[in-house]
Amino acid sequence: MKFRYLCAGIAALSLVPAAAAQDGWTGEGSFSAGYTTGNTETADLGLGVKLNRELGVWTYSGEAAAEYGETDSVETRNRVFLSGEVDRQLGDRLFGFVRTSYERDEFSGFDSRLFVGGGVGYKIIENEVTNWSVQGGPGIKVDEVQETTTVRNGVAVVTPASTEQSFSVVGRSELSHQFNDAVSLTNNTDVIYAMESTQVSNSTALTAALTDTFSARFSFDVRYDTNPPPGFEATDTVTRASIVYSFGG
Repeated sequence: MKFRYLCAGIAALSLVPAAAAQDGWTGEGSFSAGYTTGNTETADLGLGVKLNRELGVWTYSGEAAAEYGETDSVETRNRVFLSGEVDRQLGDRLFGFVRTSYERDEFSGFDSRLFVGGGVGYKIIENEVTNWSVQGGPGIKVDEVQETTTVRNGVAVVTPASTEQSFSVVGRSELSHQFNDAVSLTNNTDVIYAMESTQVSNSTALTAALTDTFSARFSFDVRYDTNPPPGFEATDTVTRASIVYSFGG
């Protein structure tokens, strides 16, 4: 992915809110600038879209994000993340879910990471100011691990590429708090546990409304892997400032 592809993506994503809102979807689109530490230390640009639609006892949601960065004309950041979820209300606060996610990050040591699973969730707090829900269940995780070369005692050691497929368990916590009509705080934590490696991610974001549709957002993300490929860091952090466009609300 080169910078021109990111520009094309910006133009394409700008059409998503209008089309989605006409079909009854709510959500947001965002354009951001961030700084990443861990496996790479680089400034990058990002695009994101989140969609949500409720139809009776069913709720459909999806997310897409892309991040790209260069340092001295050399690519240092290239990540794509996609996810989708279908929820089915089982009671006032209890719900079932099916979820899938896909991540491709060239600088993480993994060519791609796929998860498919489902389970049950519960809305612990649900009111106009604070909402908190948790969910969890079993699934399958497939990691495509890159070939890596490391130097040990002056000798280059090659670890061949591999595919790791394993039974896993997913857990998710979503917390949001509305301080007032303009300012809100969110904190989302995701865990995908497996014997080979466990992924943990946490995102904290402070959002301030600028107009009825546009907001400014400052966020801090932490991504941790218990067993990264040889030569790669276990933890990445991303500090990001974004302009967010909300639609359909």
